[in-house]
Amino acid sequence: MSTKYLAKASFIAAIYVVLTVILGEFSYGPIQFRIAEALVMLPLVEPSAIMGVTVGCMIANIFGGYGPIDIFGGSAITLIAAYITSKAPNKFLGAIPPIVLNALIVSLWVSKATGIPYSIIVINIALGEAIAVGMLGMLVLSAYSKYIKGKK
Repeated sequence: MSTKYLAKASFIAAIYVVLTVILGEFSYGPIQFRIAEALVMLPLVEPSAIMGVTVGCMIANIFGGYGPIDIFGGSAITLIAAYITSKAPNKFLGAIPPIVLNALIVSLWVSKATGIPYSIIVINIALGEAIAVGMLGMLVLSAYSKYIKGKK
């Protein structure tokens, strides 16, 4: 890993943490709208983003209140989603893994912790992820791609 790779990954992780923690009441819980999830689209064009969003998620989840399952399990889901996204042939298919994986898997422990039925949590997390990843993530990806092209 080069210094440039680590610097990019660290910067992405820091942005993820700050956005998640500052917007805490929206970032955690049964109705999640984690704006930082927009960054999970970056692995399509930036390999260091896989590590960045994973580490960012791990640190941010320390403050979420769900404990080790969210710190390690949520981060593992983010890692898997970011990796699959990085292999996607286009941005539309790249948005699917974080939306689906977070909705189906993170909902397991959020439902158990809150007592709210799993199906309701799945819908809430899927909607939040669809907006964060599917809409905001497309904007982040577009802006980053234009920035990279401008540097060449």
